[in-house]
Order: sequence, then C-alpha cells, then structure tokens
Amino acid sequence: MYETQRIHTQAQRAPQTFVRSFSVSAVKMDLVQDLYVNQLKSYKPAAKSADAHVGSVRTFSAPKAPSAPTLPSDLAAELSKFDAQEPTIGGSAPKAAAAATAEGNESADEYLKFLEQDLPKAEKHH
Repeated sequence: MYETQRIHTQAQRAPQTFVRSFSVSAVKMDLVQDLYVNQLKSYKPAAKSADAHVGSVRTFSAPKAPSAPTLPSDLAAELSKFDAQEPTIGGSAPKAAAAATAEGNESADEYLKFLEQDLPKAEKHH
C-alpha cells in the first residue's frame, strides 16, 4: 500500500503540460472606441410629438365601394337595334376619296398600277 501511495504522489508532482486549442491575443485598450461606444449608449433621441406627421402625410380615406354593373332594362330591344345596324369597316369612305383627289387626282388602283409597271431599260452605249 505504501508503494501505491508513493507512485501516486510522484504522478502528482510530475510537470503537467497544458495544450491550448486556440490562442487569445491580449486585449488592447482603444480610447476612441471606448468614447464612441459610451456616447452611443448614452444617446437618447428627442421625443416626437403626436402631431409630428401632420403636413407630410395625408389622412387616409377609404375608397367608395364599387357598384355592380347593371344590364339595361330592355336588353332584347337594344340587341335587335345593334343587329340591324350596318357595320362600318375601315373608316369613312368620303375622307379617303378626298385625300386621293388632293394628292394628284389619282385613285389608289391607278397608283398601284403605276408602281407595278416595269422600269424603262437603259440604253447601252457601244
């Protein structure tokens, strides 16, 4: 028993080696940073009044509810009136005729025939 106690005390006296898994650098005092942080901590913004938003924000007013579309009372009569109308295609014909007479007294067909004609062949000089 005395022998085990002696080994145990020797093991306790043996130098222990410590191994760190990370290193920590010494903390450096930064006077400017400390002053800045203290000023930030002590800053208290001025309290705003309840009417501070007046003048820069409009008051909210909900839009009126939309009304549902209504059908005409005499739908059948209006549909028959629409069916009886002649459709107009393109536009008004008198305006087109007036434009054609103002541009050289030619109709559109005559102008297209003129464009389709072959160009005169140039004479070759020998």
